[in-house]
Amino acid sequence: MDNFAEQLVKKNETKSDKNRRILFLIVGGLFTLSILALSLLQIRNPIISVLGFFLAAAAGYGTYNFFQNTYVEYEYSFTNGELDVDKIIAKKKRREMLSTNVRQFTAFGKYSDDIEETDDMTIVFATDNIASHEYYADFTDESVGSARLVFSPDERMLENITKFLPAKLRTKLPEKNEL
Repeated sequence: MDNFAEQLVKKNETKSDKNRRILFLIVGGLFTLSILALSLLQIRNPIISVLGFFLAAAAGYGTYNFFQNTYVEYEYSFTNGELDVDKIIAKKKRREMLSTNVRQFTAFGKYSDDIEETDDMTIVFATDNIASHEYYADFTDESVGSARLVFSPDERMLENITKFLPAKLRTKLPEKNEL
C-alpha cells in the first residue's frame, strides 16, 4: 500500500510583508499615474504621447503582477518516502523548490532559532510563519549540498514522514502526543 499525503500551507504575512506590499502599491500607482500624466501633456508630439501611454500601461501591469505575486502558498507532497515541496505564487504559478528522500535526513525535529547551522548550508523556508508548529529536516542534496528544510507539516504528514525516517532519527523523536 502506498503512503501518500498532501498538504497545502498558506504563508501568513508578517507586518513587514504587508507594509512592503502597500508601499510598493502606492509607489507603483504613483509612478504609473505620473507617466500617464506626462504622456497626456505631450499632445503636440503624438509619438511621445502614445509611447508614454504604453509605458504607463506597462508600469500599471507590472505593479499589479508584483502585488499578486506576494500571495504565496506551499504544497508538500509525500509519496513512499519522497518529499516534494512546491511554491505556488498567486494560485497561478508553481515552482518546484526541492525533492528529497526522507531516508536521507540527517536531522529532524522541532525548529527553533538556536539550532546550529553551518556556513555552507542552504536553508529552504517553506513555512506558514507560525513558529509553534515549524519543523526542520537536514539532508544533503546533489544540487545544493548541505541543506535544511524548515516547514510546517500537519499530523498526517508528520506520521508519514516518521515512518520513513532512518532508525537513528526515529528513536530521538518525542512521543506522538508531544509532537
